[in-house]
Amino acid sequence: MVLGAAAAAAALALPLAPASAAGASYVALGDSYSSGTGTRDYIADGTSCLRSVAAYPSLIASAKGYALNFRACSGARVADVANSQLGALSASTAYVSISVGGNDAGFADVLTECAKPAWMSNCTGAVDGARSFIRSTLPARLDTLYARIRSAAPNAKVTVVGYPRIFNGEDCNAFTWFSPTEESRLNATADLINSVTSQRASAAGFSFADPTSRFVGHAVCDDAEWINGLSNPIVESYHPKKSGHASGYTPTVSPYLTGSTVTVTAAVRRQARASEQRLAEQQRGYAALDASIRAETVRVPDLHSPEALAAARRAGVDVDDRRSVDAADRRYSARQADRLSARGDG
Repeated sequence: MVLGAAAAAAALALPLAPASAAGASYVALGDSYSSGTGTRDYIADGTSCLRSVAAYPSLIASAKGYALNFRACSGARVADVANSQLGALSASTAYVSISVGGNDAGFADVLTECAKPAWMSNCTGAVDGARSFIRSTLPARLDTLYARIRSAAPNAKVTVVGYPRIFNGEDCNAFTWFSPTEESRLNATADLINSVTSQRASAAGFSFADPTSRFVGHAVCDDAEWINGLSNPIVESYHPKKSGHASGYTPTVSPYLTGSTVTVTAAVRRQARASEQRLAEQQRGYAALDASIRAETVRVPDLHSPEALAAARRAGVDVDDRRSVDAADRRYSARQADRLSARGDG
């Protein structure tokens, strides 16, 4: 009895292994909305993937004791997932999550274009082009990718994850000029990619986790903002913050992966932080593959570029006078809204 008590005491004194180092195999695939870009706290894994233990894959894995292989990478497109991430899957993979398609549709470039003052931008054309791509080209790409995921992980429960609406109808950032009409169309484009992605996920036999409702009231410029606006460093822009992953994505995705809603507590955060070194070492082994992925980043409007100065001359704008810039933006935005209304879009 004495020996047994001593052994029990010794066992209790041993440090617990990180929960994410054992348990059911979970592979997180996809782009920056899964890697954790926007949380400002990244794993030092020798890549530019901007993976974070504050992102929903790490939080869910830590809460449930899943063995996470964190392959999601900032900038990833469908082809990048297929070429550099699917090798982490196997017949023993129990759970898979994936968000992808926004970079294929050129979301960063669309946001860059629409952030400019209306007198120097073609936001309407940029959004139209993205919507056309989402309807005509993206479905086949997703079908092919989802088939490869199922082939590589035949026994896994796969959850496809969507994108939130970024905007709330106002622009509170000093160096962007999104009009209410543009923000509405950009939000509708997020809805469109979610709709198309959900359809293709269902056709593949996968679940779809839609974060839209969770982020209502928490868009850019909301009082409780879960998504970064234009930020420094610029790569953080228009991505969920830590609060967006903890309170938005984690309760959205976790029921599909775990059968219940994960609440992110201090203990969950500690467990996620404890897994950071293991994840860093794990992902360094994939660094050569990740190096092929090109980052997708919005750009700050440059009112002194040759193109901007030419547009300013045509519009009668003094680019060094904010009142002149803003007054012309309001005029051109109103014209844009009228044209979209006339065609039944806006």
